[in-house]
Amino acid sequence: MAGKPSPEYNESQIQVLEGLEAVRKRPGMYIGSTSLKGLHHLVYEIVDNSIDEALAGVCDRIQVTLYSDGRVGVRDNGRGVPTGIHPKVGIPTLEVVLTMLHAGGKFGGGGYKVSGGLHGVGLSVVNALSSELVAYSRFGGAKFVQHYEKGKPLDKLTEIEKTRETGFEVIFRPDAEIFEDVHFSFDTLAVRLREQAFLNSGVLLSLAEESTGREVRYHYTGGVVSFVEYLNLNREVIHQKPIAFSGEKDGVFVEAAVQYNDSYTETLFTFANSVRTLEGGTHESGFKAALTRVSNEYARRLNLLKEADQNLSGDDVREGLTVILAVKLPEPQFEGQTKTKLGNSEVRGIAEGIVADGLSTFFEENPAIAKRILEKAIQAARAREAARKARELTRRKSVLESSALPGKLTDCSSRDPSESELYLVEGDSAGGSAKQGRDRQFQAILPLRGKILNVERARMDKILGNEEIRAMITAIGTGIGDEFDIAKARYHRVVIMTDADVDGSHIRTLLLTFFYRFMSPLIEAGYVYIAQPPLYLVKKGKQERYLYDDAALEALQKEWGTSGGELNIQRYKGLGEMNADQLWDTTMNPETRTLLRVELEDAAAADWIFTVLMGDKVESRRDFIQENAHQVRNLDTVG
Repeated sequence: MAGKPSPEYNESQIQVLEGLEAVRKRPGMYIGSTSLKGLHHLVYEIVDNSIDEALAGVCDRIQVTLYSDGRVGVRDNGRGVPTGIHPKVGIPTLEVVLTMLHAGGKFGGGGYKVSGGLHGVGLSVVNALSSELVAYSRFGGAKFVQHYEKGKPLDKLTEIEKTRETGFEVIFRPDAEIFEDVHFSFDTLAVRLREQAFLNSGVLLSLAEESTGREVRYHYTGGVVSFVEYLNLNREVIHQKPIAFSGEKDGVFVEAAVQYNDSYTETLFTFANSVRTLEGGTHESGFKAALTRVSNEYARRLNLLKEADQNLSGDDVREGLTVILAVKLPEPQFEGQTKTKLGNSEVRGIAEGIVADGLSTFFEENPAIAKRILEKAIQAARAREAARKARELTRRKSVLESSALPGKLTDCSSRDPSESELYLVEGDSAGGSAKQGRDRQFQAILPLRGKILNVERARMDKILGNEEIRAMITAIGTGIGDEFDIAKARYHRVVIMTDADVDGSHIRTLLLTFFYRFMSPLIEAGYVYIAQPPLYLVKKGKQERYLYDDAALEALQKEWGTSGGELNIQRYKGLGEMNADQLWDTTMNPETRTLLRVELEDAAAADWIFTVLMGDKVESRRDFIQENAHQVRNLDTVG
């Protein structure tokens, strides 16, 4: 695929719209935030540019390197960036791309048929937010280099050697004045690169970390089919091979793979030009419409639905379905700068037509599999009616009508969601301490009795029949599933507060599974947190220190052990062992506590992990625990 630059791609295809001034002042407008999420977004932007080269058919290798000095490099074997003088600006084109917003080959100049980066702002934004950056372009028979600092060139573009290779390489150091943390996560980047390798069949994506010697290489020839098989690896599938279909109309290419499993959850990931569309869009709407229509047609044709029966709903036909839907199109219209929803109206009809044709053909040729799939959907329809009745119990007539709230909820005085917190507390004993220790103005307490239902293995009617889950849904106020409305959230911080032991970890995972499966917008909004209660209280004379893990205890024993006197170590087996004032001081006081915000950086990875941890396959769970045991922070010992 990679090779010589195409004759159509040169300086004249690079269009310039404006300069870089605003990026360093308001970085969040361009990369979402200056947190770790924003930091990793820098790498994604450069990788997306390389993926654009792969989409153009001129790149098949992308290498990401985490250097031991904190820099990160991305190199591809695409066409490189043109290096001649830009006809409009009068400076080298490579410098234009790195210093001016909206400069790139994605604005109708003929450089790309489809692209997925930030519409030309990617490279320049990375440059602006880096304390140092060096760019190499292998283009036109030579290798060129230029150095930058905080978006400004330090020298002129220079030819350093002749080469037959083509490609582009960037090595940069994120600016510590801009970002809260400048340490990249190998695992976070690996997840993203694996996803891109699935979506771009035949492209080799690799990641290496100098300090640890870790390296991964992702190269899939099965495309979206391989992606679905990976997501269903730890589930019992209803049909062995994913149903795959693709088609093209009016320059829009649609590709999908679907496979049913015996779970009750829907796993649907959609992409436009290799960019994840978190909020779906027109391609997803078209897919869903086709699936529902074709399923109902064949259910009636096979006489599984009688004339008097109601049609299957979209939820019915998507129960237990894993889907990867990818579209590629010349002029994507994304809603919002960070590309979360595809807005092209014409794509809906194209996607619906291609999916309907592909699914109809499969059902015609595989009637036995079609029957198994449709029988599962009919069972889901029966359960849906039971769930509808159970859901009525969770609805509130009004946000302010306290009589509709669960009796075990001790609410806060404030009715301002932006300042209100809901603590989900393990057990009545800990709930009692939390109620006494809380700030009544803005902290509400909901004690949960025992372990909640594992929603990974239950249908909606059973889930909504669970008293603890109903209490949570009612207290939070948003509803769940398709009825979820973030605007109705009664608290903008929902804090999971469980014991610092194995049982507490299990309850925390059960709660996170529920939030991920049925209230994921709550996570995406940044409303879900995990409290960090201490594991130890260590006293020596009049000194006392709360510690949160064994490493901190070991360090303190070394520090205090040298000065004489006996250490008194108290290990908290549960939150209920703490006095109300201790719980406030360590875990609930906004001035002294530590809260971990739950973030959904990669939904596919989260889906895979929750399936492993909470699903039915014991072998997969055992393998996962063995592979990740070294990362466990607190593990109770029996002795």
